[in-house]
Amino acid sequence: HLHTPMYFFLLNLSVLDLGSISTTVPKAIVNSFWDTRAISYTACAIQVFLFLFAESTEYFLLTIMSYDRYMAICQPLHYGTLLGSRACAHMAAAA
Repeated sequence: HLHTPMYFFLLNLSVLDLGSISTTVPKAIVNSFWDTRAISYTACAIQVFLFLFAESTEYFLLTIMSYDRYMAICQPLHYGTLLGSRACAHMAAAA
């Protein structure tokens, strides 16, 4: 019962990892197929923005996950009331 919110956060973390890797890999695959290294300024800016957005969201989610583990270890009797499914959804959305 104590691990249920952690699985929810791990699901969100894995989706964020897919999002961060899908910002750089498609262009790398295209460049390797056509043996080019060119990228427009706009595409580069979008790629950097999306990658930084995904990585910063991942760091926020990792911080929330550490808070979740802190609450599970230090206050196990209050864990169910403090970190219910609604609170976990709100924290994931805030990240």
